[in-house]
Amino acid sequence: MSIQDQNAGAVDDTHRSGGAGSSDNPFAQLNAESAELQKTVISYLDAVAAHHEMQRVRAAAFEVFAPAAGERLLDAGCGVGEVARQLGERVGGRGSVAAIDLSEHVIAAARSRNDGRPVDYAVGDITALDFPDDHFDGVRCERVLQHVQDPDIALKELARVTRPGGRVCVIDTDWSSSVGDGFDHLEQVVADFFPVDTDLVAGRAIRSRMVKSGLRSTTILPVTLRFTSLADAGVIVPFFNSTFAQSRLSAELFDRFYDSVYRSVDRGDFLFAFTMWIGLGRVPLH
Repeated sequence: MSIQDQNAGAVDDTHRSGGAGSSDNPFAQLNAESAELQKTVISYLDAVAAHHEMQRVRAAAFEVFAPAAGERLLDAGCGVGEVARQLGERVGGRGSVAAIDLSEHVIAAARSRNDGRPVDYAVGDITALDFPDDHFDGVRCERVLQHVQDPDIALKELARVTRPGGRVCVIDTDWSSSVGDGFDHLEQVVADFFPVDTDLVAGRAIRSRMVKSGLRSTTILPVTLRFTSLADAGVIVPFFNSTFAQSRLSAELFDRFYDSVYRSVDRGDFLFAFTMWIGLGRVPLH
């Protein structure tokens, strides 16, 4: 069985880990799930982190965020902590990184990978952060707001815990930007596949939400992820996991879409892309 199929039950939902606001947030219930499902979630997070396209997005976001030695930083929705550890290496012994996630089991996995860098892992909710005002030099949040019921509250919380002049970096997906060559009913697949409370345009809304929350000097950067094989796309894009897609889509839509997908595979011209957005805003000086 492939990683794609092993992860079928978790692929769509594994980035909701920052907040409890979504009614369809499996991380809020993951602590009560089976050990097998918990391992599946961890395996999926590892696969996404290792994927070359996600590494490209994270490298661009790291450059925009520009962490510096001695800073106090927050990674909200840290998963198993790959980026938090990179931040810890950058801030060094004079700095610190707080890394939070909604799932106790994900945080336990992150802690088990602790390598001595100054990172403190804790269970936390992005919509109700347990930190004082003006606490961090910079905060980051990746692929969480699309799943939070009220992303404006989450963003205001991120801004609240950031010092005046500090940085808020948000990375999120724009599923409505999905494009492919020769795929039938792709737009309908995107609309039907995701839970109704998923914000399919979360990425493009980052700047407007930052402005609304009072952040200033906003920078916005689009990064297009591209895939030329079905197996490659299926690591990150959940509706290219046939097992999971079949459980989400009507039989008619699934058959029509996957017939066109498999034809592209047979022709050797599979092509799919979507855009993620990186936003950076600064908390105004008092």
